Amino acid sequence: MPTMADVARSAGVSVATVSHVLNGTRPVLPHTRQAVLDAVDELGYTPNTLARSLVTSRTRSIGLAVSAISNPYFTEILQGVEAGALEHGYSLLIADPHDDPEHERKVVQLLHERRVDGMIVAPSADPRELVSYLGRHQVPTVFLDRVIDGVSGGAVGGGAVGSGVDGSGVNGEVTGGGAVGGGADVHVDAPVDGLVEEPAEGPVEGPVGSPQPFDQVCAENTQPMAGLVTHLAGLGHRRIGLVAGLPGLSTTAERIAGYRQGLTAARLPYDDHLVVHGDSESAGAERATAALLTLAAPPTALVTANNAMTIGALRALRERGLSVPDDLALCCFDDFAWADLFSPRLTAIAQPSREIGAQAVRVLLERLARPDRPARTVRLDCTFMHRTSCGCPDSG
Repeated sequence: MPTMADVARSAGVSVATVSHVLNGTRPVLPHTRQAVLDAVDELGYTPNTLARSLVTSRTRSIGLAVSAISNPYFTEILQGVEAGALEHGYSLLIADPHDDPEHERKVVQLLHERRVDGMIVAPSADPRELVSYLGRHQVPTVFLDRVIDGVSGGAVGGGAVGSGVDGSGVNGEVTGGGAVGGGADVHVDAPVDGLVEEPAEGPVEGPVGSPQPFDQVCAENTQPMAGLVTHLAGLGHRRIGLVAGLPGLSTTAERIAGYRQGLTAARLPYDDHLVVHGDSESAGAERATAALLTLAAPPTALVTANNAMTIGALRALRERGLSVPDDLALCCFDDFAWADLFSPRLTAIAQPSREIGAQAVRVLLERLARPDRPARTVRLDCTFMHRTSCGCPDSG
């Protein structure tokens, strides 16, 4: 089996230079780097990752903790994370926290014990134990999809993610780009199409005494949801229902905020009875939609706040013999591969799920390279997929 010394002899360089090329520990001239890589290919050299990790204290591995991996949205995020990790020579260890705070902390601890270099986590609705553990152990971490509001001083504000919707946005949440109710100046560190990078409002840190900052990567939620509501209002609907997600998640809070902003923009009153929680899963959405349909004045249009809840809502409508859009118009947050194959075709907000995953890897690697840089939140734009479930003519 060829050794690093063999690669060095073949490339005509020192063993130290080979090490710098393979580990990225020091800049190497392009032609020298290429000579080393050619020698690696020619000899079939495979680095001893275990030995390297003992020397560098790095395992070149990333821990990913994401619930509902079977959900197509999170599956695509996973694919983005995996592609980004492989592109930079990192392996991936995956765990499912099942959206349970206690289990979340346990699986994150297990990943940490595997000596991953950093973690990417989609936090639960109550991430206090998670944040405390990561801050206490100073684990480089990027929060994915769901942002944490006010993680500072060792506590999560209100004991929940993204809590505190006041109808004009999420209290304490930094919003930029096209978000409604923003108000903070947006500083873009490195412009990328469709991407807004925001410095956190104040330090986004772990427990007191810990300098560990937490970066966050997610999609825009508020403005796209507001757009769905104003679209339905523009079609003449005055009673628009919302099947919202699991309480406590930032995605739930921001999409409710967007729903309310859409109503305000359309000069429609907010009615508590038209907002129900489907808890981000199909069965819950089926029950929630059924409850909406029993109202004395049921909605004429419905917005579902994720793809799984769209399926549950459609099931509830079918069981009652109601058709979309003839009996009730439908728009959904989250596009999925077969949304265009439904009859009618589903009008939806498409999130850049793979890019969310890939961007989370980039942000984590930047954190590993620059541990002391300020924390930031990165938000990516969504796309309105205009189809026919809203009642509009089919444009093909």
